[in-house]
Amino acid sequence: MSVKAHRGLTHYRRLGSPEPWVERFERCWQLLGDRHGVLLVQVHPELQRDKSSQARLDSFLDRVPASIRVAVELRHPSWNDPDVYRLLERRRAAYVVMSGAGLACIPRATTDLVYIRMHGPDPHPVYAGCYPDHELRCWADRIAEWDRDGRDVWMYFNNDLGGHAVRNALALRDLVS
Repeated sequence: MSVKAHRGLTHYRRLGSPEPWVERFERCWQLLGDRHGVLLVQVHPELQRDKSSQARLDSFLDRVPASIRVAVELRHPSWNDPDVYRLLERRRAAYVVMSGAGLACIPRATTDLVYIRMHGPDPHPVYAGCYPDHELRCWADRIAEWDRDGRDVWMYFNNDLGGHAVRNALALRDLVS
């Protein structure tokens, strides 16, 4: 299962002074036992990349134990940069591939884990809309390619308004099978 980092760390502290949060993640991982999977770190969408914010991301990832798989969702377009991808690769953190709601969809793999969040198809607002079959087929093909490359793919549908997430997940499961 995935655990989403609390917004106290990601939105209020903006990854600064992460030590108490990392300790909580470690305790959480121990309590979850073999059910733990990925720590999702969704950075505040208004946090722009600059030297300071990139250094905070690097420092945070440095403090997370190697036993915790981390996926980082960077919504602000300033983070879409080769230096950031190299940082994630070096720290063994997955870049979160995002789809929908005007978000840049960059099918990038920075580790053996590919973590995808489907927030709803464009042009619908975030968390709304139903992905059409042709888009799901494209995702199924991409997942198969990552699987052939030996990558572990985790995909979450977050377009839950109107129940679309469940329908889309079931349809994609059938396409991937």
